[in-house]
Amino acid sequence: MGVVESRSPQNPADVVASAPAAGGAGVAEAVRRAREAQRGWAGANAAERASALSSAAAAVAGAAGELAALAVREVGKPITEAKGEVARAAAILRYYSQQVFDPVGAVHEPSGSGLSYTRRRPHGVAGLITPWNFPLAIPLWKAAPALAFGNAVVLKPAPQALGCALRLAELLGLPEDVFQVVPGDAEEGVALIEAADVISFTGSAAVGRKVAVAAVGRGVPVQAEMGGQNPSVVLDDANLEAAAGQIAAAAFGYAGQKCTATKRVITVGNGAEVREALVAAIAKLGVGDPADPGTAVGPVIEREARDRVLAATAGGRVLAGGQALDRDGWFAAPTLVDGAEPGHVLAREEVFGPICLVQDAGSVEEAVALANGVPYGLASAVYTRDLDRALEVSSRLESGLVKVNTPTTGVDFYLPFGGEKDSSYGPREQGKAAQEFYTTTHTIAIAPAGN
Repeated sequence: MGVVESRSPQNPADVVASAPAAGGAGVAEAVRRAREAQRGWAGANAAERASALSSAAAAVAGAAGELAALAVREVGKPITEAKGEVARAAAILRYYSQQVFDPVGAVHEPSGSGLSYTRRRPHGVAGLITPWNFPLAIPLWKAAPALAFGNAVVLKPAPQALGCALRLAELLGLPEDVFQVVPGDAEEGVALIEAADVISFTGSAAVGRKVAVAAVGRGVPVQAEMGGQNPSVVLDDANLEAAAGQIAAAAFGYAGQKCTATKRVITVGNGAEVREALVAAIAKLGVGDPADPGTAVGPVIEREARDRVLAATAGGRVLAGGQALDRDGWFAAPTLVDGAEPGHVLAREEVFGPICLVQDAGSVEEAVALANGVPYGLASAVYTRDLDRALEVSSRLESGLVKVNTPTTGVDFYLPFGGEKDSSYGPREQGKAAQEFYTTTHTIAIAPAGN
């Protein structure tokens, strides 16, 4: 059995966490234990589950400093964002602790005498496969609703975020085996898909397709949240200073390692001005040690990620950045590129790092076509002072999340989240949509005895 370990991206010699890989047999055993524990968890009344999730929220909030520091160390998240993620994690738990009390069905008129009603029930064991970039929030925005509605959870985190997942499991304080972490990589992910009763995945599109096919083949519910190639359309009447500041933060904050990060800026009649404003905004970003409160752009997660960013500049003109930083760890300067051909990787694919492409459109229609002309459809933004144009363009953008005069990044956990095309498969995550995914509806008809 191999060992799973995570290393700090700003100090690769620092081993943050290590554990034996669970292996296929270990995953199967974890699911077996979870299935046994789930019966008692689902049988607990709503108040008991609400109390447990509220206590978990308090524990996360109480360990806020420790968790934020761990996220900085393990995945290179800038400390300001890490603190925000911890606060969000606690808020997610509080939110779903109250959703426990939401209606679980409806009463209907019977066709004859008696009673007809529906009732939602948990699937059983929720298998969660999560990435490293939001090592606390993403596991919890999947686990909290699964738990609230009576499922047990087996979490397979990305190896790079193992330490955060293990510490989270310790802090939640849930009944034994109701929430388990299985260390591992692809083998463990496959085993979890083969054993769990409902699957939720966040990661790359290539892996997400395989997850969806495998789960559908078993006939179990699945949702796969995948990549984004997110455009920000800047119209000629936009407030350029405000737009450039927001776009720079969305493209390069946390080294561009968010599925909702801006990857393309599409200008309409103001290309030179937008470029100038973006270069100025990039120059204001703090780059370096993620533990420094002034840092917005820390390291990318590993050497290969840095190499992909630097390689992606080939075939374009570099307006800012374009080089590795001369320091320990996997740092790449915030990089702005233009002049790329339509088939260039930056114009079509998601390069997960601090790099962004500028494209010019001759009209609003061409801008919308450019924005939509990629395989992905997760998030998009439009910048304009004109409400009519904002409504028109936003209604035509093919993405699950559309922003107006606000960055592509940022997701509210109480609203449905998901994308179009290759960005998502299956039902939406978060908000009230989560109950539908983590439960199944039963229809019950009762007639009087003797009928």
